[in-house]
Amino acid sequence: MRRVVNGHNSSEVRRMNFRWVSVFALLIVLTHLVRAVDAGKSNTLLRQIDEGFSAVFEKVAPVVVVIESDKTTDRADHADDLGLFFREEGGGTFKLPPVESRSEGSGFIIRADGYIVTNYHVIRDAAKIEVRLRDGRLLPAKIIGSDDKTDIAVLKVEATGLAPAEFGDSDTIRVGQLVCAIGVPFNLDYSFTCGWISAKGRAGLTNTVYEDYIQTDAFINPGNSGGPLFDVDGRVIVMNTLINGVGRGLAFAIPSNLLQAVTNQLIVAGKVSRPWIGIRMEEIERSGIPRDQLAGIQNGVVVRTIFPEGSACKSDLRVTDVITAIDAVEIKRPSDLQREILKKKIGTTVQLRVWRGGKTLEIPITTSELPGTPQTAANAAPSPTPPSADAFGLVLKELPKEKAKALELLAGGCLVTEVAENSPAAAAELKAGDILTEIDRQPVPTVDIARKLLASASPENGALLFLNRNGQKTYAILRKTGE
Repeated sequence: MRRVVNGHNSSEVRRMNFRWVSVFALLIVLTHLVRAVDAGKSNTLLRQIDEGFSAVFEKVAPVVVVIESDKTTDRADHADDLGLFFREEGGGTFKLPPVESRSEGSGFIIRADGYIVTNYHVIRDAAKIEVRLRDGRLLPAKIIGSDDKTDIAVLKVEATGLAPAEFGDSDTIRVGQLVCAIGVPFNLDYSFTCGWISAKGRAGLTNTVYEDYIQTDAFINPGNSGGPLFDVDGRVIVMNTLINGVGRGLAFAIPSNLLQAVTNQLIVAGKVSRPWIGIRMEEIERSGIPRDQLAGIQNGVVVRTIFPEGSACKSDLRVTDVITAIDAVEIKRPSDLQREILKKKIGTTVQLRVWRGGKTLEIPITTSELPGTPQTAANAAPSPTPPSADAFGLVLKELPKEKAKALELLAGGCLVTEVAENSPAAAAELKAGDILTEIDRQPVPTVDIARKLLASASPENGALLFLNRNGQKTYAILRKTGE
């Protein structure tokens, strides 16, 4: 199980104990409530609850598998900390050789002919993978396909007549809904736990590209990765993926609808092809744009970057635009727009509702296929303060007309040739090679115009810079104080 935060200290133990006390207290309260309603029926109802939990375990347990993977761990990165460097005669050193280890994770059967789904991080870098079924059979497994952007992998074992999982519709999940899990926490096979859905639409927890996690307080621990979280009818509605510390009651899982969409592509093609429009987004509050420039808009996502490979680059969309809806579906967070785009087919035209400077626009964009890795400009090391730098730490020169024409910058621009170390420009993450096209939404065809606009910028809000960075369109907030 991937952990967002590692560690297990006394305060966490106290939280775990408190949580157990809370669960028992809830059971006691429920028992007394039942007795208060009808003392004669209390035992019958409690037995029905008891039988219900046992029945759902018996239904789901056969679809759950234990995934055993052999991995070779290079101890070089940790050797010094662990005292694994040894001295040789003459003052040299040598290291212990890499160590082979076997780890256990969870997974579950999705097709009767031997297809199994788990987390990619469970089988990543594994030299050998074996799957142990509920009936005790240990079968070798091969990787059919994996997707690191969602942390999903599909395995295949040579078997037929297996019991596949029944999927539920994750779009209908409700916060507060009772859920159960079966997995291999701490190598304890087929451990059964239960809890509730705590929240939906969690994102920004890891560096995984596509995050739309369901949060649960069910007991999920290392080893539960890749195992199912299911409803009281035994339908898998999410796949356990990561935790925030051991025993904290903060676990996160991949929705079943996303899981099925990815696994279907992995089985058919061995890879995942995704639609995208080629933008990076931010929430309004995190965009850094002064609120007075966004007056009148409350919900939506700010276009932070437009990639040159994406179809948005060929549209009328601009950085700092606020996308409020796609095909009439309201957008409040970046994950909302991402989720709606993923529902489309490559080549589908979508209609974006965009807020720009107090006006609402409708911008059509046709989805294209997400490339392997969108191009990102390299970080240039800051240079010592050049003598020609201005108060912001910038050295600018006018962009040659030939280059402006090649980049389709009709109004021209100014090229950032140097960024002074520890300057306001460095704090705004400006880089040598950036092309400054606008300041506070006004074109800057010459250095003189650029400097006048920078000098007149608000000390409180700074200057809003529109940039072309290796073909990417993005923006930055430049303040004279660098704060």
